[in-house]
Amino acid sequence: ARHIHKNRTRHQEGFRAHAAFEPEAGLFTEVALTAGSGAGNHEAAVAPDLLADEDQDQELTVLGDTAYGTGELRRSLEADGHTLVLKPPPLRQAIPGGFTTDDFQVDTQAGTVTCPAGHTKALGRPLAGGNRQAQFKKLCLDCPLRERCTRSKTGRVFSVHPQYDLLKAARDQAATSQEWQDEYRRWRPPVERAIAWLVAKGNRRVPYRGVLKNNTWLHNRAAALNLRRLINLGLTHTGTTWTLTPTTT
Repeated sequence: ARHIHKNRTRHQEGFRAHAAFEPEAGLFTEVALTAGSGAGNHEAAVAPDLLADEDQDQELTVLGDTAYGTGELRRSLEADGHTLVLKPPPLRQAIPGGFTTDDFQVDTQAGTVTCPAGHTKALGRPLAGGNRQAQFKKLCLDCPLRERCTRSKTGRVFSVHPQYDLLKAARDQAATSQEWQDEYRRWRPPVERAIAWLVAKGNRRVPYRGVLKNNTWLHNRAAALNLRRLINLGLTHTGTTWTLTPTTT
């Protein structure tokens, strides 16, 4: 088991379970269990493996919560021709009640950032992680909006993510597109219900030590839940074969 920092306030011990679920049919399509910590075990890092066995020629509508809303995963899924309904991560405020990233005007083509006070600074060269920075610093010293922007004594340094335009478009779509909002609200409840099935009756706690054994256990549990779902949908055994006869109400 590994120590997991879900966020600044929520810490836990254990493993990390990942699941892909087809909400219309009510079936798990893939699951995986990994160590709880490490960049390679993050939800967005494991997601491509969960979709690896899908028909590569078929366009999918991929739904997910904020953990899957990274720029890298979005870029990869869009390159494969999929439609994304991934909830963008919430923007953090440097000061409670203050400005967020979207209060700044970022022009990645021109390489400039304009702050809420109207000051414009050029973006520097990409850093090791690909981020670029606009350093307002001295412009903040006498700025009337400073108390809503930064606590830094030397002034605001604004970082721009390498996939800024992609993430900004996703935030705008989630905030303004009624079609996107309806799609997300329609399918989130059955997905949440599937997770509840998976961890019901004490199964949020894994029965073994180590990733390998618990990964096998998770696959067996998901398969059993799928079988139960198929039986509820009308799956019967004729003695030699299985037949799915949809039930009627």
